Amino acid sequence: MPARPVVRLRAFAPRDDAPLRLLFADPGTRLWNPGTSDDDVTGWRVRSNRRTPDGETWVVADPDDDRLLGTVSLFDVDHGQGTGELGYRVLPAERGRGVAVAGLLAASARAYDVHGLRRLQLFHAVGNGASCGVALAAGFVVEGTLRASYVYGDGVAHDEHLHARLVGDVVDL
Repeated sequence: MPARPVVRLRAFAPRDDAPLRLLFADPGTRLWNPGTSDDDVTGWRVRSNRRTPDGETWVVADPDDDRLLGTVSLFDVDHGQGTGELGYRVLPAERGRGVAVAGLLAASARAYDVHGLRRLQLFHAVGNGASCGVALAAGFVVEGTLRASYVYGDGVAHDEHLHARLVGDVVDL
C-alpha cells in the first residue's frame, strides 16, 4: 500500500475559489453532500473561515504547494458532552490517494487536542463504500446502522452507518 499523503489543515483563501467550484460541481459531491453549491463559493468560503463554538472547517492542503485537495469540517460540537461530528470532501482528481483519511486524522487530532473533545462521530450513506473505507482507515469504528436516516442529494432517505472514535482509541496506521 502506498504511503498515506501528508496534508496540512489551513484556513480558506480567495485562491481556493476555483478548486471549490470544481468540488461543488462534482456529481459525487452533490450526491453525498447535499447543500453544497458552486453558485456561491466565495460566500461559502468566507462563512467557513468563521470558527464558532460549534466547530470549524479547514482546507486539506498539500504541504508542498499549499493547494486545496479537499475540505474537512468539525461541527455539532457539544463541549459539555465532549463530542463532535466530522465530515469531509475531496476533489475528484485527488480521490483514492488517502487524502480524506489524512485530513480526517488531522482534524481528529485537532478536535481532541485543541477542542478537548473525547468522542468524534461521522455518518455516511451505507451505499457510499468509499466513505466507509475512509472512516475505517482513520480508526472510526462502525457502531450501527440508522434506517432511512438522511435525505441525500438524490432525494432519497438513505440508511447510514454511524462511525465513532474515542480520544484514547489506537489507530493502526
